[in-house]
Amino acid sequence: MNPPRLTIVVPAYNEERTVGDVIARLHEACYFAELIFVDDGSTDGTLRIMQDNKSPNDVVISKPNGGKGSAVRMGFARARGVYTIVQDADLEYSPEEIPQILQYAEQNQLPAVFGSRRLKKQKQYAHIIMFIGGSALTILCNFLYRIRLTDQPTCYKMVRTDLLKTLPLRENDFRFDPELTAMLARRGVPIAEYPISYNPRTVAEGKKINWRDWFRWVWVFLHMRFSKI
Repeated sequence: MNPPRLTIVVPAYNEERTVGDVIARLHEACYFAELIFVDDGSTDGTLRIMQDNKSPNDVVISKPNGGKGSAVRMGFARARGVYTIVQDADLEYSPEEIPQILQYAEQNQLPAVFGSRRLKKQKQYAHIIMFIGGSALTILCNFLYRIRLTDQPTCYKMVRTDLLKTLPLRENDFRFDPELTAMLARRGVPIAEYPISYNPRTVAEGKKINWRDWFRWVWVFLHMRFSKI
């Protein structure tokens, strides 16, 4: 049996307000994809909503809370698609655009494609500090790894699954994101970009990343640049 064209990993922690909509939109737009939902020890109704709304072919995994990176890695381990991408369980990113990214990757035989919010004229942030911080991380990443990204902290990072499974990812929290980029860059994997939409949410609306994560992100970039992997 041929593998699915795409695996979408959906990590979630206390996202009962939005995860149902995300599931419905994924089923509508990405009906051809393998969907893996990973509940990271939610204390609200997130897991129940996942289980109630999954299709027969979807995978739902429940685990103790360990951070987004630990949830994503658990999903990656189960991925069978030719490509794999992460979809957050909120509504900042549009599932309807995932097929466009996949088509771009397939047509150009690309090993990795990042969705870039900066390549589309739109509202870029809910908090200016978040925008400045994300831009600074992109600049630092480009400088350290001699690459040319416009939006390193983007959620949409589509990577060929056979390549993804060779990366020794270890970070359990939000640091898995810069770790993934750094590992691809250190291996010389070309990273293409594709413009995507963005609907930024506020902390009051449930955004979980904070200023402490920025410093952790920087540490990962520096550590990965000068350490052995």
